[in-house]
Amino acid sequence: MKEGNNLLLSIVVPVYNVEKYIHPCLESIFNQGLDENKFEVILVNDGTKDRSMEVIQDIIEQHKNITVINQKNQGASVARNNGMALAKGQYIFMPDSDDLLIENSMKPLLEKAIESQADVIVADFCEMTNDEINSTKTNLPDFADIRIEEKTGEQMFFDFLKIHNYTVWRTLYRNDFLRFYDITFYPGIYCQDKPFIHEIYIRAKTCIKVSWPFYIYRRHPQGISYTMSERLAKDCCKAIDIMWNMASDMDLSPRMRTKMYDHTFSA
Repeated sequence: MKEGNNLLLSIVVPVYNVEKYIHPCLESIFNQGLDENKFEVILVNDGTKDRSMEVIQDIIEQHKNITVINQKNQGASVARNNGMALAKGQYIFMPDSDDLLIENSMKPLLEKAIESQADVIVADFCEMTNDEINSTKTNLPDFADIRIEEKTGEQMFFDFLKIHNYTVWRTLYRNDFLRFYDITFYPGIYCQDKPFIHEIYIRAKTCIKVSWPFYIYRRHPQGISYTMSERLAKDCCKAIDIMWNMASDMDLSPRMRTKMYDHTFSA
């Protein structure tokens, strides 16, 4: 990170065929009570084929801290990598473009991240359908009353990382930590989260787990995770290969290596 950088947070949002959801996603990002001089939003237009970029033009014009990257369609993994490469914030956050942040939920989480300088900050989330999102008022608890646990990466690996629990979007990542270990997403596959998250916890020295429900995961049957295809099956096989090599090549304790192998074949 360059000395004198005053950006606390970079929010990287891949955009591809989400014209029904991207506007409320961005609205929620700018409804956090954050100083716009202290964070940036990097929108990566992954060659979207619908009107996603058109429907958010009003938001782009209203906020000077938005950067737009246009690329040919290469998938969320490449989009995230390209966004991370430009990110200047002390921490990086990568929401899915069809999800939402709960109003005013990011500020206390970011303050905890800056105070602790932990490698990763992991928070809670709510899972809702479209109807529930439109009809439910989400009330946040008092941040002073929530449970905060400080752990090593290895402790998170064993205590928190469960089979199929590979969500990228519930975490703030310290930018310097990602750059030091050159942690990126394997390009071009759907199952990108699994090797990324495992490497995060293997590498991380300091982690904060916060029982703070800051994020709304939108549950709908159109999601990739709900639809098996030949492409998805092949990508799962590729993720298995990456995970196997990671478990074999990295300097892991026997216990960690065993868990890695167990998770490798849970794709």
